[in-house]
Amino acid sequence: MYRSNTCGELRATNVGQTVTLAGWVQKVRNLGAMTFIDLRDRYGITQIVVEEHSDEETKAAAAKLGREFVVQVTGRVIERESKNSKIATGDIEVIAEKIVILNEAALPPFTIEEHSDGGDDLRMKYRYLDLRRPPLQRNMILRHKMAQEIRRFLDGEGFLEIETPYLIKSTPEGARDFVVPSRMNPNEFYALPQSPQTLKQLLMVSGYDRYFQIVRCFRDEDLRADRQPEFTQIDCEMSFVEQEDITMYLSVGQSICSRASWISTLPSHSVVCLGARLWRSMARISRICVSVWSSRISPTWLTVTTSRFSMMLSML
Repeated sequence: MYRSNTCGELRATNVGQTVTLAGWVQKVRNLGAMTFIDLRDRYGITQIVVEEHSDEETKAAAAKLGREFVVQVTGRVIERESKNSKIATGDIEVIAEKIVILNEAALPPFTIEEHSDGGDDLRMKYRYLDLRRPPLQRNMILRHKMAQEIRRFLDGEGFLEIETPYLIKSTPEGARDFVVPSRMNPNEFYALPQSPQTLKQLLMVSGYDRYFQIVRCFRDEDLRADRQPEFTQIDCEMSFVEQEDITMYLSVGQSICSRASWISTLPSHSVVCLGARLWRSMARISRICVSVWSSRISPTWLTVTTSRFSMMLSML
């Protein structure tokens, strides 16, 4: 196997074990007799040590390493003499017995660290490098956990998650459609949905009285604070309900927060606290936009959206 443990997994209880790690080289410090390598994956950083009496092949491999090289390291876990309380693996280090360079890398155009020296344009150009940085990884993990909590809550309330088509007929809405030409039907086009409005109403009249979807929407319109050409929104619909039934769901944010124990563990200085603050604010009515309307051909509908949440999901 490429690895037996992740770079954020090892602790003092693993001292004495022989492990295999794989990841990206964060930093190399060559002190002459010894070489220290910070090996990183999305789980954390582990310090690798190449000692003076290590075999020549291992020392030669360590000498070739540069930032963002992808390597596989096999070695023995020992307790660190100078512990680092800033990282979870700071009590241990791994004495390298074998280093395999899986892929070499050119010098990255900016630092892959918590606070990068790259500007926005440069980081967007090399997005795959920017996504290796801890703040963006935490955002991705936060997004995943938030989506899972949403699904657990709505599933418990009897909602069905139903996907709706992306290639549909153009419908008159508030913005212009993005169009997709049809190869099979020349001079005809599909439209990308600005929202699944028509489709979810079809679901309501088909008897699916509680529907939700974490859905991608497409609108060809000028940029605004809470809009860009494509964004994600939490889309819900209910039928056979009164206003009192709808207001009951204003507590959706509170319920999700009370079940999402991981939110309380997020560091206050971290970017991911944007999401934590958002979910806490969702518990207040002022942070939730509830649109209720009636149709002559359908029951009362419920749509719960938060423009801030849509913006955050679409920008992560």
